[in-house]
Amino acid sequence: MEDQQLISACVEKWDFNWLLHRATQRVGAAFADEITKFGITLRGQLILQALANEELQRTQLKLGAMLGLDKTTLTSELDKLERLGLITRVPDPKDRRVRTPVITDEGLELQKQAGAALAEVERGFRARFSDQEMAIIHKALSDLARGEGPMHGSCI
Repeated sequence: MEDQQLISACVEKWDFNWLLHRATQRVGAAFADEITKFGITLRGQLILQALANEELQRTQLKLGAMLGLDKTTLTSELDKLERLGLITRVPDPKDRRVRTPVITDEGLELQKQAGAALAEVERGFRARFSDQEMAIIHKALSDLARGEGPMHGSCI
């Protein structure tokens, strides 16, 4: 009870950075809790989603750039997904250093199931707001995310 009173006091204080940080923690924790049921991470799901939706195959380097993931982080996630049989990495016949990640049938199925579960988590958060409020929240967050200058960090 005392912790809840402390949190309420902080929310009432209206510190913009704190509120954004706290909201991010709550939403992120809910998504992370849900995705662990599928044996992957949020980054793993992001990668599977990108591979499932790609018309054209991308090399690891291009996939990392598209997702905003550095080489080390991407390689670590791809290693995990490959061990689980959710992706394979196909070597480029012209350059043996280049690999193209390809989602497997098992990866596609898991991505669909995990994506549906995460969409349900998102619906739970969205249900707290009217459509008009969600439009305002979406616009505000999109404006903040776009920002000015170069983007740093990954998609997740």
